[in-house]
Amino acid sequence: MIFEGKVDESEVGKIEEDLPLEITVGALEDKVFPAVLDYIAPKGKAENGAIQFEIKGTLTKQDDIFIRAGLSANASIILDRADSVIAIKEALVQFDEETKKPFVEVMVSDQKFERRDLELGVSDGIYVEVKSGLDEADAIKVWNALAPEESGA
Repeated sequence: MIFEGKVDESEVGKIEEDLPLEITVGALEDKVFPAVLDYIAPKGKAENGAIQFEIKGTLTKQDDIFIRAGLSANASIILDRADSVIAIKEALVQFDEETKKPFVEVMVSDQKFERRDLELGVSDGIYVEVKSGLDEADAIKVWNALAPEESGA
């Protein structure tokens, strides 16, 4: 089966042929179909004020699932993947004002923290991979955490 879709001009420079895709079909809830990006149009077309590039991918169809032609579907293009790594919420990462390098503050004793510079990897927009500078056991200082509500009458 062939997936046909469009990619915005702001994203087309990040992709290339043979990247893996994950296809979700609107009518088939909770099913993900693996695919491979086969084609990226060399020229885009203006649609609603933005340039869109046509893409095509080949799905690996599962025999036990029937997919009708013309169903709406979405593709996630997998640019990079990191498994079994240390990852923290991006909101915990701070950036040095002068060097712009990432760091966190780690608790070394009761209410005492030290700065740890980090080397970051891939991110999904919520969590970011930590390549170096942090161990699994480290307790990171949480900024602007809401205090638990006190129970009272």
